[in-house]
Amino acid sequence: RVVEELAAEQKPRVVPPTGDGQKIFQMDSMLNGYKYHLEYRYSLYRRLRSDIDQYEGGLETFSRGYEKFGFNHSAEGVTYREWAPGAHSAALVGDFNNWNPNADRMSKNEFGVWEIFLPNNADGSSPIPHGSRVKVRMETPSGIKDSIPAWIKYSVQAAGEIPYNGIYYDPPEEEKYIFKHPQPKRPKSLRIYETHVGMSSTEPKINTYANFRDEVLPRIKKLGYNAVQIMAIQEHAYYGSFGYHVTNFFAPSSRFGTPEDLKSLIDKAHELGLVVLMDVVHSHASNNTLDGLNGFDGTDTHYFHSGSRGHHWMWDSRLFNYGNWEVLRFLLSNARWWLEEYKFDGFRFDGVTSMMYTHHGLQVAFTGNYSEYFGFATDADAVVYLMLVNDLIHGLYPEAITIGEDVSGMPTFALPVQDGGVGFDYRLHMAVPDKWIELLKQSDESWKMGDIVHTLTNRRWSEKCVTYAESHDQALVGDKTIAFWLMDKVTTHQSLGFSVLLIRTVTNGSLIYP
Repeated sequence: RVVEELAAEQKPRVVPPTGDGQKIFQMDSMLNGYKYHLEYRYSLYRRLRSDIDQYEGGLETFSRGYEKFGFNHSAEGVTYREWAPGAHSAALVGDFNNWNPNADRMSKNEFGVWEIFLPNNADGSSPIPHGSRVKVRMETPSGIKDSIPAWIKYSVQAAGEIPYNGIYYDPPEEEKYIFKHPQPKRPKSLRIYETHVGMSSTEPKINTYANFRDEVLPRIKKLGYNAVQIMAIQEHAYYGSFGYHVTNFFAPSSRFGTPEDLKSLIDKAHELGLVVLMDVVHSHASNNTLDGLNGFDGTDTHYFHSGSRGHHWMWDSRLFNYGNWEVLRFLLSNARWWLEEYKFDGFRFDGVTSMMYTHHGLQVAFTGNYSEYFGFATDADAVVYLMLVNDLIHGLYPEAITIGEDVSGMPTFALPVQDGGVGFDYRLHMAVPDKWIELLKQSDESWKMGDIVHTLTNRRWSEKCVTYAESHDQALVGDKTIAFWLMDKVTTHQSLGFSVLLIRTVTNGSLIYP
């Protein structure tokens, strides 16, 4: 009965039609000077929506790419599809066929999509056992290459091995987690607790989804938060990236447990009345070639821009080509996958400033002049992708929350797409936490109240913000927590044992957005 009610509540909705995109000019007269750029941006969005309607049956269908690509098990067998236009040949290999590249060769269509169908075994069992290792072996312009399928749902790093292995994940019905609790309504005022599951234990170890569910979630609820924002969900080979160098976009990190464990965590949060936000990374990808998307089909231009435009020089990562049809399918489907399969209640989109500008916001001082936001440095394809993904999320899940990490202050960022905006519900007000750190580095006598008030109130009218004390950007990335800014001189004089206790309690605990 509970499952039936949940299914009825979560039935996909129709993505609303496009509006005229003109309301933003009524809300902000300064935008009229950049009307050509904004109307061009909106025309790109409308054209894409129209093309998707015409060729893919609409955004709702287009965003279910995971039902077409990757592995899909039917009553007759398993179909595997992969977009790899640069490959000259492809074969599915794995434990199931003893890694024989000649056993299951794939065929390619005119769109660069490779496909193979494996019928069930004679006894009706799956041709690929659940939990077995799989890869796609391709003959490419760069030579023979074994890649983890781009749409893989689970990948693990075996003991003693460096590259990850793709895992065919299709557990029997009795092992699949069944959600028991409805998703909470969107809070009127968010109180967000940011966390990294692996770092959330008071012990010097990588924590698990199960332990976080049982030990940490009740504490978050007791502290008065109504939302938990989880970092490092998408699989990432490099643990030191804090989850931001993603290798497998549809796979939850196996360091912390199984996909079913993550579902159980989210369901428990919902039982406690907590909405669960995912820190999703669509701004860049790991440059790993062995277990990531980089050079997947042996070319430099598969999912990414070519040349220097496809490489982020500071992050040492690859940059998506948001003007590519299949990249749009991949990323839009990825956002929907986490909402549908895992019941996340929304996203914090990482690195959005890097997406929206070809200079990525690096070595640029945004002064507030509108020409900085709407000019040749703006990546219109990336902005239109953000409009599409917000359109999709809010269309299918009106209660879902989207937060964008933007430091530029782009006007229209947190306004509805139909009105001409980018569509986010909130912008991260990142200047505020940086201000707290700045103040703690100064003597009290140096504080300027006018400067503090200006920082707190410097936001765009009618665009909502998430303001916070600290996040991983302040506490982990070359800095330290506010707690340690306040008390590290005191702990310096304590015994070693007491200092270690403080470190485990404070820095390994979860970060917060009050």
